[in-house]
Amino acid sequence: MSLAEKSEAEEPILLRADAAGTATLTLNRPGARNALSMALMAALQDELEAIALDATIKVVVIAANGSAFCAGHDLREVRSRSDEPFFRALFEQCSDLMMTVMKIPQIVIARVHGMATAAGCQLVGSCDLAVAAEEARFATPGVNIGLFCSTPMVAISRNIPRKKIMEMLVTAAPMDAESAAAFGLVNTVVPADQLDAAVAHFADAIASKSPLTLAIGKEAFYRQIDMPVEEAYAYASAVMTRNMLTTDAQEGIDAFIEKRQPVWRGK
Repeated sequence: MSLAEKSEAEEPILLRADAAGTATLTLNRPGARNALSMALMAALQDELEAIALDATIKVVVIAANGSAFCAGHDLREVRSRSDEPFFRALFEQCSDLMMTVMKIPQIVIARVHGMATAAGCQLVGSCDLAVAAEEARFATPGVNIGLFCSTPMVAISRNIPRKKIMEMLVTAAPMDAESAAAFGLVNTVVPADQLDAAVAHFADAIASKSPLTLAIGKEAFYRQIDMPVEEAYAYASAVMTRNMLTTDAQEGIDAFIEKRQPVWRGK
């Protein structure tokens, strides 16, 4: 589905705004607490795939309108069906979306306010960086409705320690923003009125770097993270060699030696 997919209120369910090399994708189902309907996931997937091919975009920000960042899957939609093929397609679509967030060459930042629950918390965990407002809360409450948050735990357990994520999964207790930062789910916590500035701080810093270097590094980061150490070093050494041969690496080193700003060429 395209970005033009409409909500019941005849407004786009996903908004996109580009500025200074940053594409901001805003979940726009405030009445449903930005629940990830299949249509919204498809719209996000389409935009991320388009952005992946757009050399002018260096950073992606995922934000949301309304009182919550994202309430997870749309439970009304989930209960509208009871057949296995539908559920399989739903969860495969969500998993593909989360993998796309991790695979696109651009750095993806979650801008979190309000609640991020279940698949919404999974989305935060899948982003490369996350900035949260002080009032933000994170939870995997599926157990309360008889549905263990098995797919959200894949992303979240790769951010925070196993006993803490297990506590979240089996008790459904929400985690506050400061704890989320302490355990590594988000990078920083700021007052709500400073959220945009904090996101811009990261976006501007990232946008000043070579997009090719960032793309090489992001791919390598996720590939090596679960490798045995010896295998990871062998792989990372090969990546560093390939990176050293790029024009941008040579330009960056020359600029450092010559005490000037580098001019990135993306090659």
